[in-house]
Parts: sequence; C-alpha cells; structure tokens
Amino acid sequence: MLSIEKTSLKGVKHIVVVASGKGGVGKSTVSANLAISLAAKGYKVALVDADIYGPSIPKIFNIEKEKIGLIDDLMQPVKKYGVAINSIGFMIDAKQAVIWRGPLAANTMLQLFTNTNWEDIDYMIVDFPPGTGDIQLSIMQQLVIDASIIVTTPQTLSVNDARKGADMFSPDKLNVPILGIVENMSWFTPQKHLDEKYYIFGQGGGQTLAQELNTRVLAQIPLIKEVGISAEEGSNLIEKNIPEINTIFNQITSVVTKALPL
Repeated sequence: MLSIEKTSLKGVKHIVVVASGKGGVGKSTVSANLAISLAAKGYKVALVDADIYGPSIPKIFNIEKEKIGLIDDLMQPVKKYGVAINSIGFMIDAKQAVIWRGPLAANTMLQLFTNTNWEDIDYMIVDFPPGTGDIQLSIMQQLVIDASIIVTTPQTLSVNDARKGADMFSPDKLNVPILGIVENMSWFTPQKHLDEKYYIFGQGGGQTLAQELNTRVLAQIPLIKEVGISAEEGSNLIEKNIPEINTIFNQITSVVTKALPL
C-alpha cells in the first residue's frame, strides 16, 4: 500500500469521486444528478469537474458561458441548482483543445480544489476523467477521498475497463472505499410497451463487477430519452419528476449519506 501524507480541504466534510474505466458511460450525468439530488435534500454540495481534457459539467448545467471570478486570489465557484461548481471548462473556450502534459494538467486540476472558495460543504462530488492517469493519481495522493462510485454499462468492454478503473481504489493501491456500482444504459423500454425491456448493451455486467469487487449495484439506470435531453439542454433532471429517475438517485443519495454521515 502506498504511504502518502494527504491533506483535507478546508470546509469540506466529505469527498466522493465518481469514476469509470472509459468515456461515454454516463459518468458525468451520474455525478451531476447525484450532486443535484443531494442539494435538493438540503445538503451543502460542491461538484468538481476533474476531466480537464473533456469537461462536461458546464454543458450539463447549461453554464458554459459562465466565468470564474477571483476574490483574494481564490476562485469563486459557479452556483446552480444549489450546487457550487468548478471546472476547467469555465476557463477555456468550449472549442479549444487542452494540449497539456500530465504533470501540468494534474497541477492545474489540483488548483481547482485547493484555490477555490468552497465555504462550508457537506459533500463534494468529483467527476473523474475516464481511466487511471496522472489526474486521478494526483488527486487521490494529495487529498483525503472518503469514497468512490464506479459507473459502467452492461457491455463487456465497459465492464473490463471499469474493472481496471476500480483497481486503483483497492487497499493495496490507493485504498479508497467503493460504495458501489452504477450500471447505466441497463435496458430500453419503449413508451408504448412499458412492460417490455430490451437489453441493447447486454445484461448483468454491473452485477458481475460488483461481485468481483465485493460491493453492490447501487442502481441500474435505463435508457430514457429525458436523461439525454436533460444533459443536452442543461435542465434539472431531478425537477422533471420522472418517478423512476428520482427513485434511482434517491437510492444513490441515501447510500452516500448513510456511509458518510455528517
């Protein structure tokens, strides 16, 4: 096990990272709606978009044109839906490629955590980039991370990559507890045939991964049109009051708050 002295962020009680082995599995959507769900329950919530090469959070919240202000050399997070947000996406043009080597990217990302005025935060959700690179390693080596959530789809390739991503949290590596697996795109149900399920991307991948990691499946999120529309529009998915979706994020939120009480 790596022995590294870590620091706690001032004013932040708990940090939960949301990770995956590959992109395109809905990790940012899960991160955003988990943060919104926590805030809707009255918790003080922060969300850090740690994907420095492909930040998605500003688009999901429809705040791409926002700019970060500075007060006493501290960045002031953008606030929406009760969530305090910081992202490299506020500092670069949305069409601009970030062409930085790993150490520079990792150092810049750490400044989003340490040089931001987070005030008093109960739960900070971190939307990790896919994979197991410099950014993830630097964050977990230098900050106290309380727990992680792994996002995958049922596909074998996605599960294989998620398995590798989850391995970095293991006790013999960075030793961060895994709260569970969120399986996204689990099935598709046509609106005119609500009793039918079509497993387009396979079946059982999330459960298989949970068993291997000695954890549980926190939720299975079906393919629902409104989820994609919400991410494209930057609208509040929780406020759309889709019973199935609200139940899912209530379940995930409950696990987080019970595992990490204030």
